[in-house]
Amino acid sequence: MGKYNPVYKDFKAVKKLLLADKKAQQEYDALEEEFLLIAEMLRARKRAQKTQKDVAGLMKTTSSAISRLESLDVQKKHAPTVETLRKYAAAVGCYLSIKFIPKRKKNQ
Repeated sequence: MGKYNPVYKDFKAVKKLLLADKKAQQEYDALEEEFLLIAEMLRARKRAQKTQKDVAGLMKTTSSAISRLESLDVQKKHAPTVETLRKYAAAVGCYLSIKFIPKRKKNQ
């Protein structure tokens, strides 16, 4: 079993409490695609063993720009372009793949 981490446990408890509110749960669910993209970007950078500074250098930008990109600016001030995502992918040794996945019908 993993090492006890009170911060992680508290986060899970707070998340559960907050998501008990139906409106909060709907808002959270609406951001699912963004959360998945952020997680995928962070996994790719970690696999490549690169820091934000490393990626910034390869993309010819700043570390703060990479930080904003990896947070996807939840307020939607700046949505990344496909070209920016392609450059990020190349900087972490990947290629960009975008898919449209059919939704399941509710009765399936």
